[in-house]
Amino acid sequence: MLQPISITAIASISPLGISAEQVWNNYRTNQHHITLKNDALVSELPEEAKAEILKLKASDLKYKALDDSVLFAIYSARQAVKQANWPSKNNFGINIGSSRGATQLFESYYDSFLNRDKAETLSSPTTTLGNISSWVAHDLQTQGPEISHSITCSTALHALLNGVAWLQAGLCKTFLVGGSEAPLTPFTIAQMQALKIYAKTKTDYPCLALDLNKSKNTMILGEGAAMACLEQGLQSNTLAVITGIGYATEVLQHNVSLSTNGDCFVKSMTMALGKLNPDDIDVIVTHTPGTIKGDLSEINAINTVFCDKTPALTTNKWKFGHTLGASGMLSVELAVLMLQHQTFISTPYLNTKQPEKLQHILVNAVGFGGNAVSILLSK
Repeated sequence: MLQPISITAIASISPLGISAEQVWNNYRTNQHHITLKNDALVSELPEEAKAEILKLKASDLKYKALDDSVLFAIYSARQAVKQANWPSKNNFGINIGSSRGATQLFESYYDSFLNRDKAETLSSPTTTLGNISSWVAHDLQTQGPEISHSITCSTALHALLNGVAWLQAGLCKTFLVGGSEAPLTPFTIAQMQALKIYAKTKTDYPCLALDLNKSKNTMILGEGAAMACLEQGLQSNTLAVITGIGYATEVLQHNVSLSTNGDCFVKSMTMALGKLNPDDIDVIVTHTPGTIKGDLSEINAINTVFCDKTPALTTNKWKFGHTLGASGMLSVELAVLMLQHQTFISTPYLNTKQPEKLQHILVNAVGFGGNAVSILLSK
């Protein structure tokens, strides 16, 4: 890192709520937010959050045609920019990604095409991936660069990487980064089930992310979005400082490959640590999606990097499942909240050592094909 980059605001809309206070209060309980809907385990937004999205959709005629993934992004981006106190029409950059994009609209448009043998007028412009950043830029009236991308489940952290790069290069002074996902649609859930990684049983904790003793895959899809405001240097309203970034990609062995020893994680975590002693890391917020092989791969990588001095480990996927392209930024939000409150959020079905302090937290994410990102956050 050429200079420290501050996170001056972070906001989200997720099954945990729509405000930092709601999110933190929900993290402090041992209750998950996973329910059974149409014979599939999912984690939906609470009713209050759904009402806010409906209100947003009705606020502008143009917004009625937008997918939930875009609306989630607009809502959380508004909250983040307001929290950071960025002036209106500030020319900040925007990089927001999504793994799946406009899933709901795409599926409904395709159903309509099959029934009518004719595409809807807005089927193309409302389902392109660039919708998320471009509509957020339109809503916030910024004139800065707009970037959208999909790098599967590490999408949000790749957005953060890109924002850091623009700031380090001096091309922007402020950058809005994040991820948004609305994957709770029949075809998207069916795709995960076809991979045989989806949870089937409603138990006390349906998603056993980070539990290496599970005998079945327990991944569950959740919906939501999270946005962070990045600024050069230290600010009076800095919530946490990005002090290290790491990234790596493995050579593909098959379409969803990730090496048993998590080679990409080893490289990304080592890069993020830089010259910092691994012993100084207090917590790792893991990616661990709740699959047998995926969870084990990351833990093997952590053991390689940290040897016999593994930091305290935690995850939020047992709470609200895997939000795919948004998951990395929701993990960053958890890390920022823990640093702010100096309170470790553990995983209730695991015996995890309690950290003595909360100064440095590492956040991991990885997607299909072994594209890992690690972000080091410091108090």
